[in-house]
Amino acid sequence: MKKIALIPARYGATRFPGKMMAKLGGKSVILRTYESTVNTGVFDDVMVVTDSDIIYQEIVNNGGKAVMSKKEHECGTDRIAEAVVDMDVDIVVNVQGDEPFTQREPLEKLLQVFEGGAGKQVQVASLMQVLKDPVSIEDPNYVKVAVDKNFNALFFSRSVIPYPRNKDIQSVYYEHIGIYAFRKQMLLDFTQMPVTPLEAAEKIECLRYLENGISMKMVVTSYMGVEIDTPEDLDKAAKLL
Repeated sequence: MKKIALIPARYGATRFPGKMMAKLGGKSVILRTYESTVNTGVFDDVMVVTDSDIIYQEIVNNGGKAVMSKKEHECGTDRIAEAVVDMDVDIVVNVQGDEPFTQREPLEKLLQVFEGGAGKQVQVASLMQVLKDPVSIEDPNYVKVAVDKNFNALFFSRSVIPYPRNKDIQSVYYEHIGIYAFRKQMLLDFTQMPVTPLEAAEKIECLRYLENGISMKMVVTSYMGVEIDTPEDLDKAAKLL
């Protein structure tokens, strides 16, 4: 299987405008994300897909690969789908541009679910990690996911799921990590599906798959990075770095 990583990156961001170019240990967030993705060594190619000339120049001027979007896009998935249309590729991994601590092991585990007989049935997969901090569990900036016994996603929400009505049960909470892997055709099909009601309400695009009856395989990882959504996250990332 030919596997590539595409990193969607736009300059504007509602909660943290210009975050992709924010400095983290002397390098921009987007450059750190690109370099860490390349350094995993699990992809045949890695590219940043952006609507910003500033981000484009940041990557290519530092020896990386980037392509400019031709259209305006509402979400990163649409952005990478446009870029991948004419590419000869089997699996496309969407690495969020605000994930500067992208690591090899989680991506290897994510790609493995597409292998073998059972893997032929998997069309889209994503990562999650156990969430233990009570404050983070209740924080709507942390997207939670509930899964079935086979680790297929049942629901994604910014609310607390499962809700601990029975205090005698020790519930496990999973945080959804916004790194997706798609078979190419499923990625292209996704862009033709209209936005669904739950997706619109929660502002979580992967709900579109579930509302259309498409299974999403979830992979547990001990990922210890920081997703840069707010200036406070940048401070956390600096301390981790």
